[in-house]
Amino acid sequence: MHEKSYTTDVFRMTTKLLELNPEYYTIWNHRRRLMRSFFPGGTSHCPNEVQPLDESTVAETVRQYIADDLTFLLPLLRKFPKCYWIWNYRLWLLDEASRLPSSTAHDIWRKELGLVGKMLSLDSRNFHGWGYRRKVVSQLERLSTEADPSTVSMTEDEFGYTTKMIESNLSNFSAWHRRSKLIPKLLEEKVVDHTGRRDFLDKELELIQRALWADPDSKDQSLWFYHQYLIGNFGPESGKDSIVPDLSIEDRLTYIKAQIEDLKDMLDGAETCKWIYQRLIDLALMSKSLNEHWPVESSEVASWIENLAELDPLRKGRWDDLKSRFNR
Repeated sequence: MHEKSYTTDVFRMTTKLLELNPEYYTIWNHRRRLMRSFFPGGTSHCPNEVQPLDESTVAETVRQYIADDLTFLLPLLRKFPKCYWIWNYRLWLLDEASRLPSSTAHDIWRKELGLVGKMLSLDSRNFHGWGYRRKVVSQLERLSTEADPSTVSMTEDEFGYTTKMIESNLSNFSAWHRRSKLIPKLLEEKVVDHTGRRDFLDKELELIQRALWADPDSKDQSLWFYHQYLIGNFGPESGKDSIVPDLSIEDRLTYIKAQIEDLKDMLDGAETCKWIYQRLIDLALMSKSLNEHWPVESSEVASWIENLAELDPLRKGRWDDLKSRFNR
């Protein structure tokens, strides 16, 4: 590396080293330099630079280098699916591919979407894969829009993909998280009115409630985090990015009351699930902030806090703070 020797022999050496240890990020960086030098117009004396190449030949040469290196990465990703450096380098290769003619670049990124779909079918909760998929979709949308401004967004397809992945594994935190990020964009793109947004919210609440009722005593945080996202639409601090931004106070209180009743029913047989108590308290505080009244007897709220403190003693300070807020 110090000698800046950009040859095919050095390139083969990086291949051997990375197959042994893909965490060696310095080698990945040097491999980038080698790849750049091999591209027509680079700094090394590789065979492809012996004679001038016309534009189409240049593009095909670069495409082939990128395709070969993408293939090299596949067995590494299978063996080390959570190695940051492999994912980073693969994205770098795809960024380089974006400099190719639009149709060629789009084909490469489209194949990549199919690949990451297959990878997530094998390991559906791999957060590297989900983050990578977001970037691939974003780039595909950009390339498609550049080629045809009337191209339909992929948001709805991606939302459907999260539904598919959730149905196959309710504990897929990445799928729930991705879903929450897609919802505002989906509703905006489809120009959904107030009634449509209410219907959408009701369906999402029904979805998460079915998931929670499947195992009320579940300690699965991914379900409860998505439930928290949804009930956040009822609070006074919900903004323009909420699912139904113009909910009246009366409607918010109606939703809160229904959620509290459902969670109280869920407690029967799941008294050791701290998440139910925590969400009940969240809803009670939300209701009080809207109309200055507790939605249930104050003694019941106090008992929820006591049960929560008993189930989760490591966060004693937090529950003590809740008690102080309750007593104000």
